[in-house]
Amino acid sequence: MAATSRHGRRTAAALVTAAALGLTITQAQAASGGGSDPFGVRALRHQAQSHERHAGRSALVKEGDDDGGNEGEEIAEQADQYAEARTSPGIVAPGAYGAAYTALRNLPRTHGNWRDVTQLPYNSDDPRYRDVNSNSSGGAGRVTGRVTGLAADNHGDVYAGSANGGVFRSRTGGGHWTEISDRLPALSTGDLQLDGRGRLWYATGEANTSATSFLGTGVYVLDDPRHGRFEQRDRVGGDELESTSIHALRFAGDKVWAATTLGVWSHSTKTLKGAWKLEFAPNPDYLPGHAKAADPNAAYKNITNDIAVDPKNPDRVVLAVGWRGGDDYNGFYARSGGTWKRLTSLGDLPSDSADVGNVTFAHSADGSRYYAIDQSPEQTNENPDSGLEGIFVSKSGSPTGPWTRIADYRQLRDSGSALTGAGYQPGIQAWYNQFLTVDPKNPDHVYAGLEEVFETKDGGHSWTVPGPYWNFGFPCWSIDPSRQSGSCPATVHADQHAVAVGSDHGSPYVIVGDDGGAFRRPLNGSANADGHATDWTSLNDGTMDALQYYSVGVGADGHGVDVTGGLQDNGQSILRPHDRVMGSNFGGDGGDTITDPANGCNTAQEYVYLAVSVTQNCAVNDGSWTTDPSRATSYSVAPPDSATGEARFIAPLNADLKNSSTWVAGGRHVWINTKGWAIRSGSEWTAAYDLGAGHTATAVASSGGTVYAAWCGPCNNQGFTRGIAVGNADGTGWHQLNLPADGTVPNRYLSGLAVDPADAHHVLLAVNGFSRKWTEGPGAGVGHLFETRDGGATWKDVSGNLPDVPANSVVLLKDGTTVLGTDLGVLVRGPHSGGWKVAGRNLPTTAVMQLRTGPDGLLYAATHGRGIWAIDPRRLR
Repeated sequence: MAATSRHGRRTAAALVTAAALGLTITQAQAASGGGSDPFGVRALRHQAQSHERHAGRSALVKEGDDDGGNEGEEIAEQADQYAEARTSPGIVAPGAYGAAYTALRNLPRTHGNWRDVTQLPYNSDDPRYRDVNSNSSGGAGRVTGRVTGLAADNHGDVYAGSANGGVFRSRTGGGHWTEISDRLPALSTGDLQLDGRGRLWYATGEANTSATSFLGTGVYVLDDPRHGRFEQRDRVGGDELESTSIHALRFAGDKVWAATTLGVWSHSTKTLKGAWKLEFAPNPDYLPGHAKAADPNAAYKNITNDIAVDPKNPDRVVLAVGWRGGDDYNGFYARSGGTWKRLTSLGDLPSDSADVGNVTFAHSADGSRYYAIDQSPEQTNENPDSGLEGIFVSKSGSPTGPWTRIADYRQLRDSGSALTGAGYQPGIQAWYNQFLTVDPKNPDHVYAGLEEVFETKDGGHSWTVPGPYWNFGFPCWSIDPSRQSGSCPATVHADQHAVAVGSDHGSPYVIVGDDGGAFRRPLNGSANADGHATDWTSLNDGTMDALQYYSVGVGADGHGVDVTGGLQDNGQSILRPHDRVMGSNFGGDGGDTITDPANGCNTAQEYVYLAVSVTQNCAVNDGSWTTDPSRATSYSVAPPDSATGEARFIAPLNADLKNSSTWVAGGRHVWINTKGWAIRSGSEWTAAYDLGAGHTATAVASSGGTVYAAWCGPCNNQGFTRGIAVGNADGTGWHQLNLPADGTVPNRYLSGLAVDPADAHHVLLAVNGFSRKWTEGPGAGVGHLFETRDGGATWKDVSGNLPDVPANSVVLLKDGTTVLGTDLGVLVRGPHSGGWKVAGRNLPTTAVMQLRTGPDGLLYAATHGRGIWAIDPRRLR
């Protein structure tokens, strides 16, 4: 999820050159387009420091000095903003998603089949797009969406759980994937484990506490994972773990333990029936149904991270408990005399609550070693370099220690990390990036995942980095496509989450899961002189389409259409007619998108916080990164709110329905661009309206120069407010709509607007979150779709029999049909029908973030976990 600093790659080549010439930050930023790219400073910091390190001189600058924070802080902000849309103005009670899924299953279904447009390889290093704003040549190669769970056996079978796309099976040690969980109501992965009987346990609900983590519906068990598929009947226990996230499953004798966001639970492994037992909750008053369940902080009061089971005594366990941001209940707990007590004497492993945050355990197969990674809330809050407390070992093999620290972030930094000199160090996102595993045949051989993949073969005395963050900054790196592939070895994508050790025909391998999918190498692989592995294989062959899109854009091409979209941590993908491999022409996180319907190579792409770039040739160039205006293929054109931080992490960007050269962007201000794709500078935007201090746009739409902008502020459940402003693109006629306090339009996150192209006074409004049945908070209200026919003077709830599920995007088709993208798929209602139907078949039950119609007449859905899908809307009637 590295949404910021990694993406200093955006202007890497030009800024490395600037650093080599000894230019200051200001001079180098000017060389890359001046203040129009606020992230040019970050780019310089990363690349200049890398250059200075290799030149033997001290680093020029330090990250975080003047841009408002480090990477971990901005990722945390993204996490908060994504959750706000679904929880504000309060918190959501357990069972909300389960009830919505049941209601959705009871709806009729239309004709028509969805087609997975992006189920083909996606090359993040595509040499066609070695543009100044791309990440190409970073070294990760073929990627897909975030993989958060992995399991592997000794017969070449591998199982990968994606962030919000479900579980995939491979019979070939990875690759040639087949989905096996699409019949479940939740496709968000917390953990995957194979037990001693060969059964596959699937814990739903991603537990990264990140911006795009979705809750789950419990734990499921598949008796025959080699041939079977998960079904709803495979759920363990009842609904006790519904609407939770599950960090880890651990087996102890005839019991399985689950570390969840609602405490630690256990269940028999002999029978799947019967309820889960709550073993420990540090603050039970905050659990659902208890006295403090309505407290705004309830969701953070019972978070548990992992369970360490003593291999010599399965009744002896240690619980790692605590919210990553810090709380006085954080710590390690063990049962004593029938009650759970905090452990205070563990050796180097801290007992102070300020130093215990997100924790991962792993033990050796022979029981001689226990290892742990610990993230420190105090360091996360105060140290701009890293949030890592350290990596620890218990040489007694007991989870009670004594524990010895075998690495801190400085040792890992000096072991060959690509982050050295970047201004942030290994563990900056330790609250988000963690995995740990031990070689089954060597208790001193350990793989640890943070932002990068680390390895020790001597129990922690020395470390190497087989999977560096990227190849930028190393002497072997070159932008030249003919050199890069033969110099720096391929690496993994950054931000590690899952790991598994498996084998095939006696050959053991390790597989890692990260923000770019799954990657494999021999367990005892080869490496170069820097300790970087030379034998990684990407397992992302396109058959596991777990891509997490925020947006989709479709434009005509001489041979068909170009399809593009912004992705979580995987830049902007572009698929052109006859392509067998998608490429990436913009780097970093990809946000909202504008694509010219008449020319798919005219594209505007948002990075984050309205950092917009534009290209008029698909960002194709000759492989030389340059800021020479006569040779540039993309331009940074961020509106001013991007530099001031007055835009949301994924901020709204849209084009006028009747004039594709008029664009609307929303931060604190409503920004207008009338030059379309000819814009070359952020100074060319004009501010049409100031939404007000503390207010920031959540959705924008425009038709014929009439502009609507929905906003929130504050946007969290501490005093949440929302509104809608309307006016003209020329800056005239702007006013705030009077949304009545009677709850006609709920006091929840306003996520989507659709203007009728035949009548700009006719508007549909999509509302996120859950209705008041599930949401504790003032004005939560009822409904998810609202309509005005008088320009917003009055609104009507037109939700009808719509399931109570967060709505993200709404489209009004030419024939009057309404299509709604929700957290559980796409729903449709005809122009003369009062009832909703599920739109078509084949579309997985995952979050649909944006809907767009293409010039080819098809309807496109950008899902956040299963790629981009398309359907003929005529089949939806």
